[in-house]
Amino acid sequence: MQPDKTGLMSRRTLMRLSLGVLAAGAMPLAKAGPAAQRVITLFQGATDTAVALGIRPAGVVDSWSEKPMYRYLRSALAGVPHVGLETQPSLEDIALLSPDLIVASRFRHERIAGLLEQLCPVVMLDEVFEFRHTLRVMGGATERSGEAQALQTRWDARVGELRGRLAAKFGARWPLSVSVLDVREDHLRSYLPDSFAGSVLAELGFVWNRQSRDATGVSIKLRSRESLPVADADVFFVFGRAGSPAVQRHYQAITHHPLWQRMAAPQAGQVWWVDGVAWIFSGGILGANRVLDDIERTLLQDAAA
Repeated sequence: MQPDKTGLMSRRTLMRLSLGVLAAGAMPLAKAGPAAQRVITLFQGATDTAVALGIRPAGVVDSWSEKPMYRYLRSALAGVPHVGLETQPSLEDIALLSPDLIVASRFRHERIAGLLEQLCPVVMLDEVFEFRHTLRVMGGATERSGEAQALQTRWDARVGELRGRLAAKFGARWPLSVSVLDVREDHLRSYLPDSFAGSVLAELGFVWNRQSRDATGVSIKLRSRESLPVADADVFFVFGRAGSPAVQRHYQAITHHPLWQRMAAPQAGQVWWVDGVAWIFSGGILGANRVLDDIERTLLQDAAA
């Protein structure tokens, strides 16, 4: 008797997929079908966006921190299967979930695009942190363009309102220069305008100093305390692993250094701790709104709405 070829893939085929034996890139990326119901998201911004659109994914990848899933998404994603890491999703696990749409990242997943395409239609995004584009594409791919547009409209209105409040509060000092600092155990990372948080702050009207504007990529690594002035700005938004004694010791050492104390933000009392998950890892419109929440909580806490 011949095996049924109309159902799920055979275990043999699944194994071949997992091992990468099938020829990747053999077929062009398919267009997403209408009203996809079983959506698997392979990067953080796609998972965030799915939840924002009211989609309960059929499968997701592990988060970068707060594993297995960021706290702000846990209630919405309780019980949703995980299909591995963003950098190495399990093709076998994905196939067993019978998806009808996979949302992936060209940067992360182009090597396996042909394999994913053999399972179902694939939407491949060029950038993992361009949350507005992710929202628009996923809305169209899942027949939720109306919901996506409503989310974008609310975003635009909120950004415009906050930008006006910031300008009113700081007057002639606006726009403020900004640095987003990630405290590690042995160095700092300063995030640039092309980062996720940078794109949100730029939309609000913040600016960066010349060194940051001239730098390329999403962050620069500050290896020594002598390099601290590279991050000088009117306001610092800081995050790090709060539960790490090494990170806390490093932060205390930095903040007691004369070069730190001479910079504009510390002198003005404009150093604010924020949620690093939202600012750097989230990658979607829900996370972007959490960045705006932090702006309101810090810079606008004493300003009238």
